[in-house]
Amino acid sequence: MKKDLPENIVEDISIAVVLESETPADKVWNVYLVNEKHFPIVNVFVSSKGYGKKEGKEVKTTTLRHFLGDVAAHSAVKIEAIDTQVFGLTNEYWLSYYIDSTIYDKKYIFLPESIVDENLIKVPLVNKAGIVIGGTR
Repeated sequence: MKKDLPENIVEDISIAVVLESETPADKVWNVYLVNEKHFPIVNVFVSSKGYGKKEGKEVKTTTLRHFLGDVAAHSAVKIEAIDTQVFGLTNEYWLSYYIDSTIYDKKYIFLPESIVDENLIKVPLVNKAGIVIGGTR
């Protein structure tokens, strides 16, 4: 059954939590899909949710679904804004897209407390500081 399906490996695609702007009182964060492929990906769909424990209680956020359409080669597309209050949760992004008639999917998981200043790097194609999961193999 599952073993009979081809293994469609996702490469050169990443999800990044990007620090858009910062003031002494506030930080604005957004989540991006980064396509580092040399060709577009089509029918791009991303679902996002957060879950885990906060103050000793199980917490789940609403599952959000985002249809991004086609994403050009060497480009980044904003998926959603993200609130700092969910940084203490596991934040999961499930991506699916097509190349030709083949579907690809991958789950990207930001672990609790992984979205911190110490983990910031320059995000490819966005050219801002952020935390990146995925990318080139």
